[in-house]
Amino acid sequence: MSIVAQIKEVTAKAIKELYSVDVNVADITVSATKPEFEGDYTIVLFTFIKQLKKSPDILGNEIAGYLFKNNEHLFSGFNVIKGFLNLTVADSYWIQFLQSAYNNALFGIKEKTERKVMVEYSSPNTNKPLHLGHLRNNFLGWSTAEILKAAGNEVVKTCIVNDRGIHICKSMIAWKLFANGTTPESTGLKGDHFVGEYYVKFNDEYKKQTDELVAKGMSKEIAEKEAAIMKAAQQMLVDWEAGKPNVVELWKTMNSWVYAGFAETYKTIGSDFDRIYYESDTYLLGKDMVDLGLKKNAFYQKEDGSVWIDLTADGLDEKIVKRKDGTSVYITQDIGLIINKYEEYKCEESIYVVGDEQQYHFKVLKLIAQKLGLPSAKGIYHLSYGMVELPSGKMKSREGTVVDADDIVDEMINIAEQKTKELGKVKDFAEEDLKELYDTIGLGALKFFLLRIDPKKRIIFNPEDSIDFHGFTGPFIQYAHARIKSILRKEKVTVYGLPVTGALFNLEKKIIIHLEQFPSVIEEAAAEHDPSKIAIYVFELAKIFNSFYTEHSIANAESEEKKILRLQLSQLTACTIKTAMGLLGIKVPERM
Repeated sequence: MSIVAQIKEVTAKAIKELYSVDVNVADITVSATKPEFEGDYTIVLFTFIKQLKKSPDILGNEIAGYLFKNNEHLFSGFNVIKGFLNLTVADSYWIQFLQSAYNNALFGIKEKTERKVMVEYSSPNTNKPLHLGHLRNNFLGWSTAEILKAAGNEVVKTCIVNDRGIHICKSMIAWKLFANGTTPESTGLKGDHFVGEYYVKFNDEYKKQTDELVAKGMSKEIAEKEAAIMKAAQQMLVDWEAGKPNVVELWKTMNSWVYAGFAETYKTIGSDFDRIYYESDTYLLGKDMVDLGLKKNAFYQKEDGSVWIDLTADGLDEKIVKRKDGTSVYITQDIGLIINKYEEYKCEESIYVVGDEQQYHFKVLKLIAQKLGLPSAKGIYHLSYGMVELPSGKMKSREGTVVDADDIVDEMINIAEQKTKELGKVKDFAEEDLKELYDTIGLGALKFFLLRIDPKKRIIFNPEDSIDFHGFTGPFIQYAHARIKSILRKEKVTVYGLPVTGALFNLEKKIIIHLEQFPSVIEEAAAEHDPSKIAIYVFELAKIFNSFYTEHSIANAESEEKKILRLQLSQLTACTIKTAMGLLGIKVPERM
């Protein structure tokens, strides 16, 4: 049990014993004491003043008196200031915590429960390679899944591949028109990059044809519909849905090129899935749900035969769920996939990692699921995130201005190599070890930069800013870990198990307090689906350790006992940094 939980528990007991009043532990607010006051943790008293009919000073002193009389192992001092009871936790408590945790490689990780959660992320289209925006999605989804695992959940990682539709046919038509039979193998291009080039070629040709029709006097709106290449793409979609063999064969071939490219990128960035769904298998799902919705009066049918749901009472509008020609729309497919996923995995929560431009879609989806009485409706959660932009502005796939994921990863690794060489501390590394180090630093910097920000916020990404060995970056934390491991290699690990007593210096205590909070931070990050909580925590941990190491010697400590304490502290710090960064998908080197 965390120290905060213990303080809440003993405070509730104190109020019960002193005033015969039952207080819910959840209603007791305990926070870190402000730096300008003496103490470690503060109990907010205002909540109980009216109920207990006591002045803040009297209430604080009476509760503190009870706490010290009955929990002398926990506290060593207190003060009451204007409705706040500031408590100083005994050094012996922190030392006991450190000795129980320092050699635990699983510190912070909860035991697995039966609660099952699904996290869906990546969701790429098969007409282009993964780009910078996909990287934020993948890192956010993967990290959220790992944090949920660390909080004790059983997690299923899934991906829905958008492998059908007009956008896929655009690449296919462009390949037929312009490729002259070339393939990724014949050109030496990665499969997803190869296909993506034809998506851009389609849009270039489409614009050219549209402009030509406009120049002949046609309105732009009509020209966009009449352009021959667009008509060809639309016909190809009809042929695909009809199962025309040569179209289906080309579709399978081009998708296979893209999948091979995706697999390579996923391996590089460390993204994986337990289950992959394909839109080509799921787009017909959900039609039965339309009939069920009509029977339940959740949906209604218009005169033209189309089916709708009226969500105006919920603050939204009307939404079509089946066209007049009987074909399903995207949200109908999503309804069907919800049922499919639930029947397969029975997850209590289903998290969709999708950009914030789809907020409305997921509000509608959850409302429809609730009105249909689907058992999974309550657990639908949209993990919405802001777009990633470059300093130059937004990226556009059809204009070929998107930064491909592979290119940005390569650039990050190159910058890592350049900056590491500038520091001049890797002359004794073997060539193979250097390559691994550059990969670790470059990819770590990229992931940390994209995960350190609250998911809801937009990010402007500048590669140079993300690799800084002195700022709020992944390399700063990686370097702190390598420094600690260097210290530990020089000292005897066998002395760690010896008992330690005595008083703690300020920074010793500060870092132990921060370490003790790690399990609670994991729980908070899991509950809020927010990896930035972990990123901020581990950065602060590295900062505090650096301050501690600057002020206090380990090898030449004031006493053997102090040396043992600091080695234990260093060991737990290194372990916690490694675990925290691992939850972000970031490796930490043993040396840098």
